[in-house]
Amino acid sequence: MMQFLTIESFVLASASPRRKELFGNLHVPFQVVTSDVDETTVTVTSPAQYVRDVALLKAQDVKRRCPEAVVIGADTVVVYEDKLLHKPKTKQQAIQHLQMLSNDTHTVMTAVAILMPNGEIDTFTEQTKVIFKNISQALLEAYVDSGDPFDKAGGYGIQTEGVFFVERIEGDYNNVVGLPLATLAERLLSHKLITI
Repeated sequence: MMQFLTIESFVLASASPRRKELFGNLHVPFQVVTSDVDETTVTVTSPAQYVRDVALLKAQDVKRRCPEAVVIGADTVVVYEDKLLHKPKTKQQAIQHLQMLSNDTHTVMTAVAILMPNGEIDTFTEQTKVIFKNISQALLEAYVDSGDPFDKAGGYGIQTEGVFFVERIEGDYNNVVGLPLATLAERLLSHKLITI
């Protein structure tokens, strides 16, 4: 097993079990402290600005409670024709999201905010293009009935049964799951927060 070394304490500012699992692949000690910020307070001028601001908001909220730690916040959005597709709140909204994405291309953006103990902040946004197959209404409704779409941006999870909709992706798979781990590791190495 490849082992990164660190003298820092890391805090992942995310309630997402998928992010926790991905961050765990770094094999450095970390704890999860969830933020309780209201994402709807962030104004949208562009999808990239919105996702970055939300990631930063989450990280800053947790940083107040963990000032000595390296705090990592992240947010993932699905963008279709410059429109943000948030987590669907109703069955009908989930169906609408998936009908929109069917037989077309959309972008998944994940922004990551790294807040360091010295006050320095590093943010980056990773983008992955996802190309969907033409989804039959029966498959779409069966998926929505499973309950899986409701805690996922865009109304699907690529790591769950949403995989049946995907023709191909261009970019980082882990970014679609919710944490662009390769780029995050690269940033942490460049800041010497982890070493090999």
